[in-house]
Amino acid sequence: MMCHMPEPHIQLPIEFDVLATFVSAVAGALVAVRRRYDYVGVFALAFVSGLGGALLRDGVFLQNGPPAVVRDNRILLAVLAATLVVIGINQLGRRLSLLVLIFDTIGLGVYAVVGADRAQAAGLGQLGAVLVGVVNAVGGGMMRDVLTREEPVIFKPGQLYGLAALVASALYVAVTTVLDGAEELAALIAAVAGIVLRFLAVRYDWKTRPLYWKDWQQHGGSVG
Repeated sequence: MMCHMPEPHIQLPIEFDVLATFVSAVAGALVAVRRRYDYVGVFALAFVSGLGGALLRDGVFLQNGPPAVVRDNRILLAVLAATLVVIGINQLGRRLSLLVLIFDTIGLGVYAVVGADRAQAAGLGQLGAVLVGVVNAVGGGMMRDVLTREEPVIFKPGQLYGLAALVASALYVAVTTVLDGAEELAALIAAVAGIVLRFLAVRYDWKTRPLYWKDWQQHGGSVG
């Protein structure tokens, strides 16, 4: 007897995916411009930043066919549009650091919701859906940091980056579990919560603290 996966019961419109791709790709392209990359480099970093998390989601966790990026032209067009927008912004001489923060934060919140939604649609459990949401949210930024030879933000003590994605993802799963059929409302609530938390953390310098082995520190890093 063949075992079938549950039918998808939650599915946000593809526009959520396109929006998350666009804003995350803008953040990546802005980093590339700040590092003085050429046009190819700007597009490449926009692609990685915008789609890295989604490729991890579809290729590693969900494995339900070709990734969304090659099934819907709008997603790749979102990366191209982000590249062109950033090239235009660069000509205007805007503050790139602030723009990176804004677009990266919006992408973080929206992608956390999209990832959790796609995971639930594929039949994953609630905790699995939260995990996929977080990976979807931080994956692109983590790949971007690795390629630009920076320590990924999610690994460092700092202003609630991964935690903001976790809050958005978990809140989406919780609301959709309680309120059946309210996916778009849940997505709005959860994404805004993650975005606001991240912005507040930056504004008021809310930080996580590093963990360290006290005995190791007391002995000057020596064991034995």
